[in-house]
Amino acid sequence: MALLALYLAWGSTYLAIHFAVESIPPFIMTGVRCLVAGAIVYTWRRLAGDPAPTLAQWRSAAVIGSFLLVGGLGSLSWAEQHVPSGIAALVVAATPLWIVLIEAMRPGGNRPTWQTAAGVLIGLVGIAILVGSEKSTSEQASFQLLGVVVLLLSALSWAIGSLYSRGAELPKSTLIGTGMEMLAGSAGLFLAGLVTGEVSRLDLAGISLRSLTGLVYLIVVGSLVGFVCYTWLLRVAPTTLVVTYAYVNPLVAVILGSLLAQEAMTPPVLVATPMILAAVVLIHFKPMKARLNEPTNVYVPAGAGED
Repeated sequence: MALLALYLAWGSTYLAIHFAVESIPPFIMTGVRCLVAGAIVYTWRRLAGDPAPTLAQWRSAAVIGSFLLVGGLGSLSWAEQHVPSGIAALVVAATPLWIVLIEAMRPGGNRPTWQTAAGVLIGLVGIAILVGSEKSTSEQASFQLLGVVVLLLSALSWAIGSLYSRGAELPKSTLIGTGMEMLAGSAGLFLAGLVTGEVSRLDLAGISLRSLTGLVYLIVVGSLVGFVCYTWLLRVAPTTLVVTYAYVNPLVAVILGSLLAQEAMTPPVLVATPMILAAVVLIHFKPMKARLNEPTNVYVPAGAGED
């Protein structure tokens, strides 16, 4: 049931973001989401007895929050003003491609196997099909193409933050660390909203019920319910089972976007969807011997929300 909740909760957040940014500026919307969810999680864990974080741990949380939440979720929310939620989910699902490429290029990094390399190649082709489907001479299509580029940068930012977090100095409690990252990230998101002029465009009276519902859904279902299920599953279930959400979430997002937001299921989307999902499966798949020796930590793709 927890795994099913994770599939639906994080798979549906892309559509919730699409609704939320209809009348709430994206960086401010994401900042409110992270601030509220972060405050709840952090306060809960401190009252439960977790020790106060050190200055070094707050510094690490700020760096991770900047990459994951400002560069990752903030950019995703901005892009969903111009890109259908299903396409956004598919492009963000390519985060493992970036992680593999970064690992391969950094000194002392892990070189990809032929299977991983095949997954990266298939995923890149799938993304190219999505990008090609946005070609047009209209101004709207130009914004859609820019949105896809921003989504790729969002996935890159999430990959960098994920890799950095592996060796960062953080509290032993995963939940309080997540609360810290959300609080620090919310500050960066509000700053981004200020720099990009979102504060002057924010019209509280003009916020629609659908956008407000989307924001509340992101806080409660996407952040609190989804992440509690995720952290519990990491403790009681095999990692190889937990990471299946990365394959299912984009599919859920594409279906919900088509049913509830009338997003077109165009031929390029129908072709690119199985390609990108197959690429993620190839990258994640490991022989049994390697799985028995690997650590249990996994990264969370953007949009699902480290929150």
